[in-house]
Formats: sequence, structure tokens, C-alpha cells
Amino acid sequence: MVHLRHVQFISRTVLVKNKNVDGAVSVLNRILSSEGVFAHYRRRLYYEKPWQTRRRVNIEICKAIYNEDMTNKITFTMRKNREEAWPGC
Repeated sequence: MVHLRHVQFISRTVLVKNKNVDGAVSVLNRILSSEGVFAHYRRRLYYEKPWQTRRRVNIEICKAIYNEDMTNKITFTMRKNREEAWPGC
């Protein structure tokens, strides 16, 4: 029986090759940390006051806006993404 709070762990499967359990655990830890499971767990471990939640959410929004703007600037300035890579030549 799967409890509803543990559904997020169903689809994470890592194969152990040549009895290398340490390598499989490191791969699983990398997958879980990249998906934000560990950060979510650490946030829920202790009570977060409402002002801390607002501050964290605002910081996350600002980071997302900044990253999107930087991605747009990089793609705009890269010559390979333009229709005419070298205009005027």
C-alpha cells in the first residue's frame, strides 16, 4: 500500500550495476537534489513563519525573472540564433 504523501518516490528508480550500491545511491541523491526533493524536505522539517515564506517565495520569483532575462539576452546576442548571422557582410 502506497501512502499519498510518499507517491513522489514511486518513479525514482536507479539500477545497481556490478553490486555498486554506493554509485547507485549517489546517482539517486543527485536526481532527488536536482528535482528539489531534499530542499522541500528541509523546508518542511521546521515551521516556517509567514514572513519567511513570503520572503523565500519573492526571492525565488526574482531569481526566475533574472534567469529568464539572462537567457533571453544570451540567445539574442548569440549570432547563431539570428536569421542573418553576419549582417552587412
